[in-house]
Amino acid sequence: MIGFLIAMLSGALMSIQGVFNTNVTKSSSIWVAAGFVQITAFATCVIMWIIDGQPEIAGIWGVNPKISLLGGVIGAFITFTVIKSMSSLGVAKAEITIVVTQIAVAYVIELFGLFGSKKSDFSWMKLLGIAVAIVGVVIFSLCGNKE
Repeated sequence: MIGFLIAMLSGALMSIQGVFNTNVTKSSSIWVAAGFVQITAFATCVIMWIIDGQPEIAGIWGVNPKISLLGGVIGAFITFTVIKSMSSLGVAKAEITIVVTQIAVAYVIELFGLFGSKKSDFSWMKLLGIAVAIVGVVIFSLCGNKE
Protein backbone atom coordinates (compact mmCIF):
# COMPACT_ATOMS: atom_id res chain seq x y z
CA MET A 1 0.00 0.00 0.00
CA ILE A 2 2.83 2.40 0.81
CA GLY A 3 4.20 1.87 -2.71
CA PHE A 4 0.93 3.06 -4.24
CA LEU A 5 0.83 6.11 -1.99
CA ILE A 6 4.40 7.03 -2.91
CA ALA A 7 3.61 6.51 -6.61
CA MET A 8 0.57 8.77 -6.27
CA LEU A 9 2.70 11.42 -4.55
CA SER A 10 5.25 11.09 -7.36
CA GLY A 11 2.58 11.61 -10.00
CA ALA A 12 1.20 14.64 -8.20
CA LEU A 13 4.67 16.15 -7.78
CA MET A 14 5.46 15.54 -11.46
CA SER A 15 2.30 17.39 -12.52
CA ILE A 16 3.00 20.31 -10.20
CA GLN A 17 6.65 20.43 -11.28
CA GLY A 18 5.61 20.51 -14.94
CA VAL A 19 3.39 23.53 -14.33
CA PHE A 20 6.10 25.29 -12.31
CA ASN A 21 8.74 24.60 -14.99
CA THR A 22 6.43 25.84 -17.73
CA ASN A 23 5.90 29.06 -15.77
CA VAL A 24 9.66 29.54 -15.35
CA THR A 25 10.08 29.14 -19.12
CA LYS A 26 7.77 32.12 -19.70
CA SER A 27 10.33 34.39 -18.00
CA SER A 28 13.45 32.89 -19.53
CA SER A 29 13.89 30.06 -22.02
CA ILE A 30 13.23 26.36 -22.00
CA TRP A 31 16.90 25.40 -21.55
CA VAL A 32 17.43 28.01 -18.82
CA ALA A 33 14.38 26.60 -17.02
CA ALA A 34 15.57 23.02 -17.52
CA GLY A 35 19.06 23.96 -16.30
CA PHE A 36 17.64 25.69 -13.23
CA VAL A 37 15.58 22.58 -12.45
CA GLN A 38 18.65 20.37 -12.72
CA ILE A 39 20.83 22.70 -10.61
CA THR A 40 18.22 22.99 -7.87
CA ALA A 41 17.70 19.20 -8.00
CA PHE A 42 21.48 18.76 -7.58
CA ALA A 43 21.55 21.15 -4.62
CA THR A 44 18.65 19.26 -3.03
CA CYS A 45 20.46 15.95 -3.57
CA VAL A 46 23.63 17.30 -1.93
CA ILE A 47 21.66 18.51 1.09
CA MET A 48 19.82 15.18 1.39
CA TRP A 49 23.12 13.29 0.98
CA ILE A 50 24.56 15.22 3.93
CA ILE A 51 21.43 14.59 6.01
CA ASP A 52 21.56 10.89 5.03
CA GLY A 53 25.01 10.48 6.58
CA GLN A 54 27.11 10.96 3.45
CA PRO A 55 27.03 7.44 1.99
CA GLU A 56 29.94 6.42 -0.28
CA ILE A 57 29.94 8.28 -3.61
CA ALA A 58 32.44 6.06 -5.43
CA GLY A 59 29.90 3.24 -5.56
CA ILE A 60 28.26 5.05 -8.46
CA TRP A 61 31.00 3.72 -10.75
CA GLY A 62 30.02 0.15 -9.88
CA VAL A 63 26.63 0.59 -11.53
CA ASN A 64 25.74 -1.99 -14.16
CA PRO A 65 24.74 -1.62 -16.90
CA LYS A 66 26.75 1.58 -17.40
CA ILE A 67 24.02 3.03 -19.61
CA SER A 68 22.08 3.56 -16.37
CA LEU A 69 24.40 6.47 -15.63
CA LEU A 70 22.62 8.46 -18.36
CA GLY A 71 19.63 9.07 -16.07
CA GLY A 72 20.61 12.72 -15.53
CA VAL A 73 20.93 13.36 -19.26
CA ILE A 74 17.52 11.78 -19.77
CA GLY A 75 16.21 13.90 -16.88
CA ALA A 76 17.22 17.09 -18.69
CA PHE A 77 15.29 15.99 -21.78
CA ILE A 78 12.33 14.92 -19.63
CA THR A 79 12.20 18.44 -18.22
CA PHE A 80 12.40 19.88 -21.74
CA THR A 81 9.69 17.61 -23.17
CA VAL A 82 7.31 18.09 -20.23
CA ILE A 83 7.59 21.88 -20.56
CA LYS A 84 7.06 21.76 -24.33
CA SER A 85 4.11 19.38 -24.11
CA MET A 86 2.40 21.33 -21.32
CA SER A 87 2.81 24.63 -23.12
CA SER A 88 1.38 23.23 -26.36
CA LEU A 89 -1.26 20.74 -25.11
CA GLY A 90 -2.15 22.08 -21.69
CA VAL A 91 -1.47 20.43 -18.35
CA ALA A 92 -4.10 17.68 -18.39
CA LYS A 93 -3.63 16.49 -22.01
CA ALA A 94 0.13 16.53 -21.62
CA GLU A 95 0.06 14.61 -18.35
CA ILE A 96 -2.36 11.92 -19.50
CA THR A 97 -0.32 11.40 -22.67
CA ILE A 98 2.94 11.29 -20.69
CA VAL A 99 1.58 8.82 -18.13
CA VAL A 100 0.07 6.43 -20.68
CA THR A 101 3.29 6.53 -22.71
CA GLN A 102 5.24 5.79 -19.51
CA ILE A 103 3.05 2.76 -18.88
CA ALA A 104 3.43 1.44 -22.43
CA VAL A 105 7.20 1.92 -22.53
CA ALA A 106 7.60 0.49 -19.02
CA TYR A 107 5.69 -2.62 -20.10
CA VAL A 108 7.94 -3.09 -23.14
CA ILE A 109 11.04 -2.65 -20.93
CA GLU A 110 9.68 -5.19 -18.44
CA LEU A 111 8.51 -7.59 -21.16
CA PHE A 112 11.96 -7.79 -22.76
CA GLY A 113 14.01 -7.27 -19.58
CA LEU A 114 15.72 -4.23 -21.06
CA PHE A 115 18.38 -2.19 -19.27
CA GLY A 116 18.87 -4.81 -16.58
CA SER A 117 15.24 -4.89 -15.47
CA LYS A 118 13.52 -8.09 -14.42
CA LYS A 119 11.91 -9.77 -17.43
CA SER A 120 8.19 -10.54 -17.17
CA ASP A 121 5.88 -12.80 -19.13
CA PHE A 122 3.56 -11.45 -21.79
CA SER A 123 0.02 -10.75 -20.60
CA TRP A 124 -2.95 -10.11 -22.85
CA MET A 125 -4.68 -8.38 -19.94
CA LYS A 126 -1.80 -5.91 -19.53
CA LEU A 127 -1.81 -5.27 -23.28
CA LEU A 128 -5.58 -4.74 -23.15
CA GLY A 129 -5.09 -2.34 -20.22
CA ILE A 130 -2.59 -0.31 -22.24
CA ALA A 131 -4.94 -0.29 -25.24
CA VAL A 132 -7.80 0.95 -23.05
CA ALA A 133 -5.52 3.66 -21.64
CA ILE A 134 -4.55 4.75 -25.17
CA VAL A 135 -8.23 4.92 -26.15
CA GLY A 136 -8.73 7.03 -23.02
CA VAL A 137 -6.03 9.45 -24.16
CA VAL A 138 -7.68 9.73 -27.58
CA ILE A 139 -11.10 10.37 -26.01
CA PHE A 140 -9.61 12.87 -23.56
CA SER A 141 -7.80 14.66 -26.40
CA LEU A 142 -10.91 14.83 -28.57
CA CYS A 143 -12.87 16.56 -25.84
CA GLY A 144 -12.26 20.21 -26.60
CA ASN A 145 -12.14 22.93 -23.99
CA LYS A 146 -15.55 24.54 -23.66
CA GLU A 147 -14.59 28.04 -22.59
